[in-house]
Amino acid sequence: MNELVILGAGKIGRMVCHFMSHSGTYKVRVGDASQAAVTALGQDYPQVDASVVDFASADSLDSILAGAWAVISCAPFHCNPLIAARAKEHGVHYFDLTEDVEVTAQVKELAKDAKTLFAPQCGLAPGFITITANHLMKSMTQVSDLRLRVGALPRFPSNRLKYNLTWSTEGLINEYCNPCEAVEGGELVTVPPMEQLEHITIDGVEYEAFNTSGGLGTLAITLKDRVANVNYKTMRYPGHCELMKFLLHDLHMQDATDQLKVIFERALPGTLQDQIVIFVSATGMFHGKLTERTYAKTIYHQKIDGRDWSGIQITTAAGVTAIVDMLHDGLLPSSGFLKMEDVDYEAFLKNRFGQYYA
Repeated sequence: MNELVILGAGKIGRMVCHFMSHSGTYKVRVGDASQAAVTALGQDYPQVDASVVDFASADSLDSILAGAWAVISCAPFHCNPLIAARAKEHGVHYFDLTEDVEVTAQVKELAKDAKTLFAPQCGLAPGFITITANHLMKSMTQVSDLRLRVGALPRFPSNRLKYNLTWSTEGLINEYCNPCEAVEGGELVTVPPMEQLEHITIDGVEYEAFNTSGGLGTLAITLKDRVANVNYKTMRYPGHCELMKFLLHDLHMQDATDQLKVIFERALPGTLQDQIVIFVSATGMFHGKLTERTYAKTIYHQKIDGRDWSGIQITTAAGVTAIVDMLHDGLLPSSGFLKMEDVDYEAFLKNRFGQYYA
């Protein structure tokens, strides 16, 4: 069996570990900076080799990567450049879930002369949503507008933000504070986060959507000469954006993100009872007529193998594990940099993990 390293034993890392250690295809070892997380994971998955790893130490990473076939980074996004660099040194295929633009640029640079595959941003958004957007456009010409929207939301919101922590707090703050890439009028532009508020109704439920960073992955650069307008927004329940702008802008918490992380994790409870709302729309010409093609789906938390898992765990982990599986099955290039828009939509959905989106 192929040796697979998973770095990070948090919410997403545990789901990735569950999928891969139950697959029968991979021998899994997991590293995390927290001894408590390593101990808990080892108790739940005795077949997995779990150990403490310092993500900021090349020596520590070298120890767990030695002899591996591939590594999936579920670590904090700022750890990924060093992880990717050590993966390259060891000839290990590299995958991550980051939405951070700068980190992805560093990974892309490392991939230029790599003998293995480097595939960042292969979770939900960026990741599956990018694959879907490219699929919708395939049979269309003169595509004018491509809109990508994703919301990771509690099913039963009970606070004023109408939000629960369902994934990385650092990642959440990062996408709320960093500039956002978009295509406007055929030009690659940067737009501010938390702006361009709109309202959207899916299956009778009203949401608001606003700019956030990183959700497009490499798609904006790929499509800037083909599509006039491309943008990504995060969906929340109405009212969330205004309250967040009060925190970030009026109270200047965007300049004190460490404090904001502490506040969020103290005041906002987590939940496994969530839903992932996905909306992708492409507008262009189809058989000579102006047409809008849409993918819209809501994926709920569910029980898998007798355990309760959140929707964000399932969708994010399914994205990266399907990509790893496709590489294993010979459906992806074995070296260089992989853009998610180059992944075949139908092949992805046929995969045993990709089927969670089907």
